[in-house]
Formats: sequence, structure tokens, C-alpha cells
Amino acid sequence: MRPATTTRKPVGRLALGWRLARVGGHLLSGLAQCALLFPLLAPARRHSLVRRWSRQLTGIFGMTLDPRLCGPRDAAGAVVANHVSWIDVFVLNAVSPCRFIAKSEVRRWPAIGWLSARAGTLYIARGRRSALTDANAAIARHLTQGERIAFFPEGTSAPQGALLPFHANLFQAVVQAGAPVLPVAIAYLDASGEPSAAADYIGDMSLWESMLRLLSSDPIVATLVFLPPIDPAGLDRRRLAARAHAAVAKGLADIAHRHAGHEAKKNPPLRAG
Repeated sequence: MRPATTTRKPVGRLALGWRLARVGGHLLSGLAQCALLFPLLAPARRHSLVRRWSRQLTGIFGMTLDPRLCGPRDAAGAVVANHVSWIDVFVLNAVSPCRFIAKSEVRRWPAIGWLSARAGTLYIARGRRSALTDANAAIARHLTQGERIAFFPEGTSAPQGALLPFHANLFQAVVQAGAPVLPVAIAYLDASGEPSAAADYIGDMSLWESMLRLLSSDPIVATLVFLPPIDPAGLDRRRLAARAHAAVAKGLADIAHRHAGHEAKKNPPLRAG
């Protein structure tokens, strides 16, 4: 995939202020639903609310969703995906809600951290070996109960066009539970089909800066490719991580290939003579 590019139209203060107000109102709505409704609802109903709320949030950020199915979308197992931005969680939840694994720092994010915790996110304190052991035990338990667990094996977000190596640590729980790995490739494309740099959340960028970039950008298509499941039977965690990495890399390459093919049809080469 080519490096991300973006063309951004100027957004006036009034328009940006209105968009920020919509985000704030939507977060308050989510807080109220989690506090008042979630304790009373069955898991299926909570998933329905999470899906609808996440779709509305991505819509406020000017995103449309383009899920492409090469494998199952709602099967139980471990969803693993490349990591572009904090909004990946809500894009995935907008299509197929999961219980996410996240670093403990996310728990301290205003509003979003509390919402994520109430939605069932499991947090890992990085740098503590005992925390990883506890996390693997919790992941294995939820997987054996037939849940969908999601995590980003790169361990950090990467700019579009790059796929970092997958850390194998959390794959140990998947091997232990004997659950399938469900790879997903995520890309954020602009109107021309090029990767949109407005979605990148990298380096020292703050959550606030990322939100402003998204709210000020041109419309984005969040493209998700749900790839065939990987059976962990006979694999250790490192080999399973390697196969998942190869699957996600292929999904990202397919997205880029589709765009290249579309552009070739639009702009056929000139014939000599």
C-alpha cells in the first residue's frame, strides 16, 4: 500500500465547533447507556447497542464503512488486526462487536477509557510479566466461553502502508484455548482510494490532535477485510503470530491491488501510434 496522503478542505471554526459538540454529545449518550442500560441487558442486546453507537460515532467523524468478507464476520475466536488509530476499535465494533485487549493507559483517557471499560475491554499493564500472565489467562477463559476477543498484535499504531511485526505473547492464550484466529485488515481511504493520512495516529500525536485531524478531513472510507480463519492446531504462539501477520499483510495488499486495478480501468494506458 502506498504511503498515506490526504487533501484537506479548510473547515471553519463554526463547522468544527459543531462537529466537536456532536462528538461530546455522543460520548455523553454512550456514558448514559453504559451506566443505566448495560447492567440490565443481555450480552446480545449490549452488542447491538455497541454496534449502533460505534456506527454513529464513525459517522460523526465523516467515515463510511466498507466491510469485505473473505471469512466469517461474527464467528467466535480471536480477532487480530493491523493498528492504524484509536478509532480502529470503534470501526471494528461498528461492524462486529468484540471484547478488546488494550494497554492500561487507554483506561485513563477521558470518557473513551470509561466507555471501553464498561463495554468489556481487558486492560494490560505493559512492562509487568505478571500482568501478561493474567491477561493470557483471562483471554483464554473468554475464548473458551465462545466470545470474540480482539487485539492488535503490533503493540502500537503504525502509519498506513506499514505493517509492523506481530508480538506473539497474546497468541499463547489463543493456542491454550484452541480458538481460531480471525485476521482483519484495516485501511482508511480517501475519495480517490488512496490511504488517508488523516486517520494515522502515530508518534507523539495526542488523542485530541487526532480527533481534530479526523473532524477536519475530507470523508474517509474505513475498509475492513475479514480474512479466512486460522486454526491454531499444531502451532505454537510464534508460528500462529507469523501466519496471522501474513494473512493481514495479504488483506492490505488486496486493498491496494483493488485500488490499482480500479485506477487502471479509469485511466487505460495510451496506445503507441
